[in-house]
Amino acid sequence: MAACSIEDVLAKAEREEVEKLKSISVHKEQELEFDPGNLFAFDKNPPNIREFRKLNKDEFLRSLARDNTQLLINELWKLPTERVEEVIVAKLPEPTTRLPREKPVPKPRPSTKWEEFAKLKGIQKKKKTNLVWDDVHKEWKRRWGYKRANDDTKEWLIEVPETADPNEDQFSKRIKAKKERVAKNELNRLRNIARGQKIKVPGVGLAPTEQQSKTELGKAIHVAKHSTASVGKFQGNLPKEKTPKNMGKKRKFEPLIGDFSAEKQKQLDLLNIMDSKKPRIDITKAVNKQMREEDRQSGFQKRKSPGKKGRKGNFSGKGKAKGKGKKGGPGGGSGGGNSKGGPGGGKNRKPRMKQGKR
Repeated sequence: MAACSIEDVLAKAEREEVEKLKSISVHKEQELEFDPGNLFAFDKNPPNIREFRKLNKDEFLRSLARDNTQLLINELWKLPTERVEEVIVAKLPEPTTRLPREKPVPKPRPSTKWEEFAKLKGIQKKKKTNLVWDDVHKEWKRRWGYKRANDDTKEWLIEVPETADPNEDQFSKRIKAKKERVAKNELNRLRNIARGQKIKVPGVGLAPTEQQSKTELGKAIHVAKHSTASVGKFQGNLPKEKTPKNMGKKRKFEPLIGDFSAEKQKQLDLLNIMDSKKPRIDITKAVNKQMREEDRQSGFQKRKSPGKKGRKGNFSGKGKAKGKGKKGGPGGGSGGGNSKGGPGGGKNRKPRMKQGKR
């Protein structure tokens, strides 16, 4: 191990101390551009390629960031300062650099129907005072809200109009009218929001549109029928009226409590079907299908074959025989009456059945 002198050790320690405590003065070929309002410093000096390749990349970038930060801090100390709660604070000027927005500029709120109507008619909004004079209490009160002036809800007596029913409760009628106004205002508010966001608002019955489609008219008729006390039970259909789609009965589910024997049997039947390897065949359905297929094929063959002229019908072998031959031979008998004997017509001959739909 090579011997090292005390001077070398002290020199090394001094260099490390100087490296830790670098000078606040930094030399740059081109001065940096500062924006103290945004705490920005723009360095236009090109990087030293030799030092970048010679030194470690992380060390080079760390040294460059340290020098630029030191120049920014030196610029901040040139600003006027003040002491706030035993802390020296620098007064930053207005920023000069325009920063890009994180989010797009919000779109203007779409105007409501009333605003469009007021703009069309030239109606201007007038500023109203918040306080009005109350003639009953002889004092200034708020125009709206709690303890407002001329509050008719606090009246203990209401005059019954001449056209109204004398047995009708005017207080409950007023409360109901107030609830309807509130609901109408809320509905208009939600419609304005939906119209601004271009959302289609579903209508009930006949919606106020320019022209009703066939589907909408059918839906309106269905809703009108089910608005009766019998829920449309005694409402008949119009001529050539079709039932609208998706307006049938809703599905019915089994109750969650009670007798579960039916549900148990359904599950067992389903397991038996899944467990059996042989497919289940409905004999009656299969036979009916085969018979319909045979009838269809025979009808097709009849239409395809050329028609025969003459009287149509089936004969059972009775009557006069037109063919020549002996009695009892082929062709029937020689006179009027029943022909007996061979295949020309006799007792052993079976009548032909006319084929048709079964």
